[in-house]
Amino acid sequence: MKRRTFLMSAFAGTAALALGVNLYSPEFSLPEDSEAKDYRLLFSVLLPVMLDGALPDVALPKLAAQNRTLDAIKQSIAVLPDEQQTELFELLDMLENRLGLLLLTSSMTPLLMRSPAELTQMLETWRHSYFALLQTAYLGLRELIMASFYACPEHWSRLHYAKPELFKS
Repeated sequence: MKRRTFLMSAFAGTAALALGVNLYSPEFSLPEDSEAKDYRLLFSVLLPVMLDGALPDVALPKLAAQNRTLDAIKQSIAVLPDEQQTELFELLDMLENRLGLLLLTSSMTPLLMRSPAELTQMLETWRHSYFALLQTAYLGLRELIMASFYACPEHWSRLHYAKPELFKS
């Protein structure tokens, strides 16, 4: 095979592949309530890292706070606009998929098998990344977890916040 023939066939193959990728656009749809995937396990791995210092130190109240926050996360996701839900589900699917993990974190090790220090390092890398996509992923997860945690009235005491009383008796 001549060099020129090889280069032309490689160029044609690359152009065909690029055209195919450009024309292929998968449709993402929101999971129905009956088939909605519960990302409880993924969030239970991220919660202790994101809420470091906010969760109680005692084991039983810590577990109760985590479970309450996981329920609040599910409720928070339910009220997000459809476009944001779709983006969030895409991110969560990528975090559960080994190839997605490789693209997002440069490691195929599942999040369950990572230490809290490794998870913190991963999130800090996202936070200070020069890729806007990774910063958006970090901020989206952080805001969802923080808003869900502090939406529960039992966590307001750490903020020294008391519910305002409209009519004092």
